[in-house]
Amino acid sequence: MQAAQNTSIYAAILGLMFFAITLRVALLRMKSGQSLGAGNDQQFEKIMRAHGNFVETVPMCLILMLLLEQQGAASLTMHVLGIALLLGRLFHYLQLTEVIKPLLFRIAGMVLTLGTAVAASVRLLIGF
Repeated sequence: MQAAQNTSIYAAILGLMFFAITLRVALLRMKSGQSLGAGNDQQFEKIMRAHGNFVETVPMCLILMLLLEQQGAASLTMHVLGIALLLGRLFHYLQLTEVIKPLLFRIAGMVLTLGTAVAASVRLLIGF
């Protein structure tokens, strides 16, 4: 079995992103005293959804990347997928939490994230 060195790099970076995003939610919970939900705080709701969307999309993308790398995909392919996933998650998070305003960043974030999943899935099927 081939080592998944490329996927490991992106998993580690995304793991640190996950920690930062989760910590932000936890700190807001402590500050607001809101243990469940967001109350009536729309900004807190957006931050929670950004966290939730990260959790909903990143694991499947990393699994697909891992399988693809184990199937022998080229290093360049893995880096293209990894960078697309990283940028996708960053763009989506920054726009949804209103750090950057143009909706285009959220759309680009989802296109890059879902594009990673679709590209890896198709490549896996072709390689099978």
